[in-house]
Amino acid sequence: MADIVDPAVRRRMMSGIRRRDTKIELAVRKGLFALGYRYRVDVGKLPGRPDIVLARHGAVILVHGCFWHLHGCRLSTIPATQPEFWLRKLSRNRDRDRENQIRLVEAGWRIATVWECSIRGHGDQGLVDVLGGLDDWLKHGSEEREFAG
Repeated sequence: MADIVDPAVRRRMMSGIRRRDTKIELAVRKGLFALGYRYRVDVGKLPGRPDIVLARHGAVILVHGCFWHLHGCRLSTIPATQPEFWLRKLSRNRDRDRENQIRLVEAGWRIATVWECSIRGHGDQGLVDVLGGLDDWLKHGSEEREFAG
């Protein structure tokens, strides 16, 4: 199936997709700050540049878009245009995520993953639930934690 958008327009659209400071990530960061947590963002010295690093708690929080990290939920459908390309690209993203998580655990970090679907489409309650879970995990959790809708 051919793309219905001109290549120049598609290029501009794709270049507008942010790597960091997405709406979901900003909402999680703002909520954590309101709960009293202090963190660093996009720390380049750690494997995969985790979205949120809470060094005092020995924890990192990864905020993943369901499409870009091939979550498998309703938000992560493969585009009909060039499906082989997209499946290859998104599979590489998922594999890289796994490798980075292994490296983080080996370095002694605890990991929580917040998936876009856990917040998007659930209104304010989705964010409240995720923040409550993160707060509990940061205070008491020792294992890897995942928040998905």
